[in-house]
Amino acid sequence: MDRQTRTQKIGHSLSIREIARRTGLSRNTIRKYLRLGTVQPEFKVPDRPSKLDPYAEKLAAWLKTDAGKSRKQRRTLKQFHADLVA
Repeated sequence: MDRQTRTQKIGHSLSIREIARRTGLSRNTIRKYLRLGTVQPEFKVPDRPSKLDPYAEKLAAWLKTDAGKSRKQRRTLKQFHADLVA
């Protein structure tokens, strides 16, 4: 629930049901956020490396070499994948 939704509730005296209808959120979610007084859910997102990190340099080099070629001469994603797997 964002700041706009809280403003709608406080400023325009909209009902919880009306806010839920306009935002597409559950009425229980609206109630929870109004009770907490926070506008954004708080949860930790762990820092994870990308699955492409080990291949990033190789892919970047391939893309640079293919950038100068015509569209028909460039490799497709399937070809990139086959080269990575091989």
